[in-house]
Amino acid sequence: MLLCGVLIMGEVVAADSRRARGFDGLRVLSLESRRGTEMARLIETYGGNAVVAASMREVPLESNAEAMEFVRGLAAGQFDMVIFLTGVGTRALAGVAESVGPREEFVAALGRVSVVARGPKPIAVLREMGVTVALAAPEPNTWRELLGAFDERRETLPLAGRRVAVQEYGATNPELLAGLAARGASVTTVPVYQWALPEDQQPLQEAVRKIASGEIDVALFTTSVQVAHLLLVAAQMKLADEVRRAFARIVVGSIGPMTSEELKMEGYPADIEATHPRMGFLVKESAEQSAELTLRKRGRV
Repeated sequence: MLLCGVLIMGEVVAADSRRARGFDGLRVLSLESRRGTEMARLIETYGGNAVVAASMREVPLESNAEAMEFVRGLAAGQFDMVIFLTGVGTRALAGVAESVGPREEFVAALGRVSVVARGPKPIAVLREMGVTVALAAPEPNTWRELLGAFDERRETLPLAGRRVAVQEYGATNPELLAGLAARGASVTTVPVYQWALPEDQQPLQEAVRKIASGEIDVALFTTSVQVAHLLLVAAQMKLADEVRRAFARIVVGSIGPMTSEELKMEGYPADIEATHPRMGFLVKESAEQSAELTLRKRGRV
């Protein structure tokens, strides 16, 4: 059996060359922004016609007052634990800290508290900074796994009575915050950046038109924000009903549980959820399943 390796964003995903054309010409929509080029290349590797439309951009909060207050509070010993949820947010918070004082002071302050990371991306940034991570959530790295990890470590890393800061990633996660509070933590949220629609919305608008007119066969979502922004633009274009009807025939792929939950909540349940929350796995597994799922959703099986 001939195998090839597909590399995307540091992931090598094995692909059987006899199956690498799995999409077989299906029109595959990706709403990825920063990694749109890589996503298109991977879709095409698996035989899909890629349609890529950036759906969001990360922008600094107009005021970083809360983040700066956190940095000062951390230095003053006002926290016992800091939870980092995203790599981008971790790096952005380090940048805010440098506007307050030397980075070394921020790193030293983190060294005096318990540092927790939700997944591999914040861990990578923290390691770059020389910060030791006391606890990390296992895959698929959602708030559920994070709370479960705390429960397993309740004796050695208790939450009761601890002052916990949570680096947010554009939207508050009420389930995580409620779970921490229920376990006795005093929680402070630290918003660092927020999501906005892309400055150039024309590609996203064109994607909405393609969906509404039946020109998309598969839609791949790598974050819940993509779901929200797609539906927002569809509503602005007065095509929400057409998009909803079209999705009854579109195969929906989700990168993981959080995105799947958002899709389900909006009425677009995922047909495929990646076995690992990585783009390479999402595209590979969608390519393997989409042909059959397309026929089934269109009532031909």
